[in-house]
Amino acid sequence: MAVLVLGTASAGYLYYRHLNNNIRSSARSGGESGVKKTAPNAKGESPLNILLIGSDSRNSAENVKLGGSKDTVGDKPRADVQMLLHISADRKNSSLVSIPRDTILPIPECTDSETGQKYPATENSPINESLQRGGPGCTLTTWEKLTGVYIDHWIMLDFAGVVAMADAIGGVDVCVKTGVWDRPTTMVPGGSGLKLPAGTSTVQGKQALQWLRTRHAFGNDQNRAKAQHMYMNSMLRTLKKQNLWSDAGRLMDLAETATKALQVSDEIRSVKRLYDLSMQLKSVPIERITMATMPTAEWSQDRNKLVPVEKSADALWRLVREDVAFDKNGKEKKKPSSSSTPSGPPAAAPATLGISVVNGTGVGQAPKDGRATEIADLLHGKGFAEAETSQDAEPLKDTVVRYAKEDGDQGKSDALSVAKALGLPTTSVKADPKAGGLTVVVGADWREGTVYKAPKVEAGDLPDGADDINAADKSQCMDIYSVYRWDGKS
Repeated sequence: MAVLVLGTASAGYLYYRHLNNNIRSSARSGGESGVKKTAPNAKGESPLNILLIGSDSRNSAENVKLGGSKDTVGDKPRADVQMLLHISADRKNSSLVSIPRDTILPIPECTDSETGQKYPATENSPINESLQRGGPGCTLTTWEKLTGVYIDHWIMLDFAGVVAMADAIGGVDVCVKTGVWDRPTTMVPGGSGLKLPAGTSTVQGKQALQWLRTRHAFGNDQNRAKAQHMYMNSMLRTLKKQNLWSDAGRLMDLAETATKALQVSDEIRSVKRLYDLSMQLKSVPIERITMATMPTAEWSQDRNKLVPVEKSADALWRLVREDVAFDKNGKEKKKPSSSSTPSGPPAAAPATLGISVVNGTGVGQAPKDGRATEIADLLHGKGFAEAETSQDAEPLKDTVVRYAKEDGDQGKSDALSVAKALGLPTTSVKADPKAGGLTVVVGADWREGTVYKAPKVEAGDLPDGADDINAADKSQCMDIYSVYRWDGKS
């Protein structure tokens, strides 16, 4: 970023090196999720997925002061805020999805890349504890296991980082329908301290952090996520209006603040790479950015905890996996591609192709017994005599046909012929450098029958409970729970 702003002068280089030295990083992933990176489309374009994490660390004097609690000093921080930013392959639309911090999920086995400590998998843990079980890489792996979405990078901020970034931006407009004071009550201790009059206010610094942390006054964790989305949408509108990317002075100030505030995954630990990421989002129009929350419901074992509404949650994640816009402005529809004849070499004769069939139906529930055998038998009936079942299990959301990347165009043609025989879309065919040959992984989307029925995927078709907000919508204003309403006087 500094090179672009300051040119190639030696002072520019020294400043660039200074900014790079500010950045802290660690490993992208904390464990094995089994999720593969999405193959580029016909134009060579790939979607970009970035996990944004806000930690509740109080392991510094500044964070203790801002967090308002000394009870957790010395503890490993939790992931207080978690959002997945998805930028479409064509860079024409973007979506952001939150998961409330107290959502109960399985957390996979993880290893802390900095200490080497291993953490066993858990079945029922709040997702915010994933950060304590191997760092941000474990939070990323947890998200991949849940969503089936490959996540390219993570970026993390603590309390002090949020305040510094909010100050650097210069304030963001937020709105409440009545005055709000998120304070301790006789029934509920704690509170963020947020105190605002009714209507629109500009928040920055500590007050911005209070807005992002407020839960009780907004009613629950789902509404807390909605308030965070309103803040981020307003922030994006502010940055666009300021034309930040062409203002060298503002850009340098923000670069200095950001590189000190952010912790990132190893592969983006440089100013240039962070700048390149910002450019990916810069080209997306405000009206094509939509923010949503994963649909949840109260957990039967603890009403203060949440669980995913499975069908609705998977419908939301399918939009992300299939790179389908959350908004209707593009009017695009994604329909399964027909398995047309590939442009490369002709596929080998079916009887000569060795195919391994894997049962991947065990996502969110027990795998369907004998499913790999059923699909292997289906292939036998279509002339693929060498199809064999694998004893391995690989839970996967969507059915795929993989071929070894080194097999090139021939491997792709062979895989396409298998997909066509099974009635799968061409988008199910993936090149995999780790594949030992042709592999069919029968996913959770095909647990029954011999005819594959592609789920309907349409732009803007968000499930109930997603609480989606478009970034161009300036009318949003938060309701305040009655106990925390403030008359602006006392």
